[in-house]
Amino acid sequence: MTASTELDGVTAVVTGATSGIGEAMADALLAAGATVGFASRPTPRLDDTVASRRERGLAVVALPVDVRDPGSVGDLARRAADEMGDVDLVVNNAGIGMRTVNPRFFDDPRPFYEVEPEGFADVVATNLTGYFLVARAFAPTFVERGRGRIVNVSMNHETMRRRGFVPYGPARAGAEALSLIMTEDLRSSGVTVNLVLPGGATDTGMIPDSLPDELRARLLPASVMGPPAVFLASAEAEGVTGQRIVATEFDRWLAEFRAGHLLR
Repeated sequence: MTASTELDGVTAVVTGATSGIGEAMADALLAAGATVGFASRPTPRLDDTVASRRERGLAVVALPVDVRDPGSVGDLARRAADEMGDVDLVVNNAGIGMRTVNPRFFDDPRPFYEVEPEGFADVVATNLTGYFLVARAFAPTFVERGRGRIVNVSMNHETMRRRGFVPYGPARAGAEALSLIMTEDLRSSGVTVNLVLPGGATDTGMIPDSLPDELRARLLPASVMGPPAVFLASAEAEGVTGQRIVATEFDRWLAEFRAGHLLR
């Protein structure tokens, strides 16, 4: 099979790229011809993930980062520029799930007042503040160049108001509000901001081990996020901003976009 060249010359940084949705999006961008920085905590998993792509001749760069730490995020932006040149696209995906505060959140949801403050702070620091820090680190260069794309991964609105989903739900709701404000702050700059979400629970490490087999069989594959990620990195998406794209509905969304029914 011949590799796609759709994204030849495009450089992208994806946070949380060593597993789940982040890995699926990073791999889709690579398969389309982009150079991709896999940004993740500095662990053997990052080294192994990048090495396996390099063995296949793919253009991949390892970018160790802790998205909760402003200094580490600043280093990420500088290292990406040094090793990749101008970055065209940043995907905010790094996150932790409910199982970090309640491993049995699916079959034994706990009320917000039983969540430990440390667990609440850690989820918010990763899933919300991390998005802010990463976007903040890359945005000034994007604005100076007059181009650049930011994609923030989100989840269904139901997740943001479901029983037992503190702090994950509020953190994702905050990331959506952050994205909308970022869109307006950057609208006149040539820099775009868009949201992408799977459209349902995905088969990733965030799913509890206690999930019944019949429900696990209905989980979406993480690869569902690949097509919208590739589109938002492509020339066709020039000027597209402020969109909330549901991956399971992407084909319909794209058809409406191409028919001119959606505003850029």
